Amino acid sequence: MSDAEPPVEPQADPPTDPLADPHMGAPQGTPGLTEPDLFRRETPGLRAGPAPWQRKWYDVIFESDTPSGKWFDLVLLVVIMLSILAVMLESVESISAEWGPQLATVEWVITLLFSLEFLARLACVRKPTRYTFSFFGIVDIVSLAPSYLALFFTGAHTLATIRTLRLLRVFRVLKLARHLTEARSLLFALRHTWPRITVFLTVIVCSIVILGTLMYLIEAGQGSGFTDIPTSVYWAIVTMTTVGYGDIAPVTPVGKCVAAMVMLLGYAIIIVPTGLFAAEVLQVQEGEKKRIATSAADADADARVCPACNAAGHAPDAAFCNRCGAGLS
Repeated sequence: MSDAEPPVEPQADPPTDPLADPHMGAPQGTPGLTEPDLFRRETPGLRAGPAPWQRKWYDVIFESDTPSGKWFDLVLLVVIMLSILAVMLESVESISAEWGPQLATVEWVITLLFSLEFLARLACVRKPTRYTFSFFGIVDIVSLAPSYLALFFTGAHTLATIRTLRLLRVFRVLKLARHLTEARSLLFALRHTWPRITVFLTVIVCSIVILGTLMYLIEAGQGSGFTDIPTSVYWAIVTMTTVGYGDIAPVTPVGKCVAAMVMLLGYAIIIVPTGLFAAEVLQVQEGEKKRIATSAADADADARVCPACNAAGHAPDAAFCNRCGAGLS
């Protein structure tokens, strides 16, 4: 009996609940990567109310995996685009003169629908305040505010184009959240290069002020438009950014020489932040590739099971089981 192999306890199956396991939502081939909770679920931790009608409404309004929920979100996206189109058309004078009342009616009907939709969202969840102060809840409130503010402030309804933020739901509805990994890499690179870019921008601002003041001293009284230092600084900004509106231009030989140097300097400074950011993006991408490769190697190592004791989790280069010493295939 002493030579008998010890019984092997069965291992528990991994969790299948996507919310319990943070890796369940990861795209295939990228171990450890998860979709952003902001787009995978509208509000992480949000739950339906206890009543049957609350659970039914919750499935339709908040869940896009069901046919009814997906249709609800798609119709909502179409209505949002119609609302934005109505606001934009109303700003066109010729269209507003002929169709102004009809467009206003459409806008108010859509606003009331959005208001009812927001109230329905609050009614079917267990904790309404959690959705109210979530990202999408705040977006809903901000998108409704312009129409109601228009009752007290003329023209405030044009800010209804803020409703474009509600189109962010398209990432969740059309399952595009996986593609946001690249966007997160860009944000990560921007965050890491921001101190260097801040120093660079500070130097540029100082240079613009100095060059604008210099051009004011050179061109003052020449009728070229450099009437004061702020105007000259505006010219320096426009010229250094290579926009060149042409509303102000030097007329003296010295002023033209300074302007030529500012133009060349403008082309040169574009390269600096671009190079810093590009280098950081490449570094982030290389780090991501190494992390994925390491995770894949760990996954392969975990998949190697000892034929004698069924133990897993061996090192990639291990030839023998770290539990019973049997040879690994």
